[in-house]
Amino acid sequence: MAQQSDVEKLGSLVRPHRGMINIMPLQTGGLLTEAARRAMVEFGDGYSVCDFCQGRLSDIVNPPVKQFVQELLPEFLGADAATLTYGARDGVFMVLHSLAKPGDTVVVDGNRHYSTAVAAERAGVQLVEVPASVSPEYRIDVELFAQPLRERRPALVILTYPDGRFGNLPDAARLGEIAAEAGVPYLVNGAYAVGRMPVKMSALKADFLVGSGHKSMASAGPSGVLGMKAKWREVVLRPSVLHKNKEMECLGCTIRGVTLATLMASFPEVRERVKHWDEQVAKAQWFSSAMEGLGFALLGEKPHRHDLMRFECTQLFEISQRVRERGYYLYKAFEERGIWGIKPGQTKALELSTFAATREQLEKVIAAFSDILKQYR
Repeated sequence: MAQQSDVEKLGSLVRPHRGMINIMPLQTGGLLTEAARRAMVEFGDGYSVCDFCQGRLSDIVNPPVKQFVQELLPEFLGADAATLTYGARDGVFMVLHSLAKPGDTVVVDGNRHYSTAVAAERAGVQLVEVPASVSPEYRIDVELFAQPLRERRPALVILTYPDGRFGNLPDAARLGEIAAEAGVPYLVNGAYAVGRMPVKMSALKADFLVGSGHKSMASAGPSGVLGMKAKWREVVLRPSVLHKNKEMECLGCTIRGVTLATLMASFPEVRERVKHWDEQVAKAQWFSSAMEGLGFALLGEKPHRHDLMRFECTQLFEISQRVRERGYYLYKAFEERGIWGIKPGQTKALELSTFAATREQLEKVIAAFSDILKQYR
């Protein structure tokens, strides 16, 4: 009898961290709601949401894609129009490709995600970075954008809000004013903002706002959203010459099936949870203070205003240099304690998120760090 391949075994596999306390930055904002889990089963068959499509994804009435895209999303994003994307990076590229031509300049912040640089490279444009401050804060001073916007006359300015490494929140509204004065279109990459915290494109004085369904909107991925001002609708959502009911930048249609169904199913809870962002910030600040009490150094802005955070962990790294498991000892120690999110082999600096954990669960995380330090002291 032929042996099953690893791929053939996937149907019987269970992910190892089910039921564990999750502090993984890439996962905490994308954990599915119960409604989304039900929708995942119902719409798991291929192009299931397209059963009643007449040729345009955003016009589908059953399931209610039209209401979601044309009414609910623009209101939620504080935008005039919205569309669906495969993720935040796709939204960034759609705007870049629509507004810039090869050889143009785009100004970005020094904490930008790597995918912003890749999107720019793919579009053939040159990046000009406004650097972050030095350690430990890595702060973005938006006033420093004024000079390159004035001198370079870029096709677009992009701000990461917050960045995925330190969880810093620059003054996005002030940059919107600077961009408007310079006459430069302004995009906010809110992959870790939209769906976690209250954020309106209009309040940020932005032309575009990008969000991530699988990072911050309790959706299966890849999925994302893009909001824009009315004046950009005909530019970014322009139709194909050959197929009038298909949009050029998204190649006709974007997310379908499970990704779209879970995004819509989770939306009522996501819309509600952003109203409680102050509780998330308080929880994150308590956690960061407790971590610093153990001797770990918080990197990024203080006081911290987001659930994403990065700690410098010299003590844990020193332990890794003298134990048999090297850097993997920490991952194993946390797994044994029912905590998920520490990357295997990582000890010198740790990136964590407090978004999905309760205060009681975070107390267990702090206790685990304390126990591990005592164990190897």
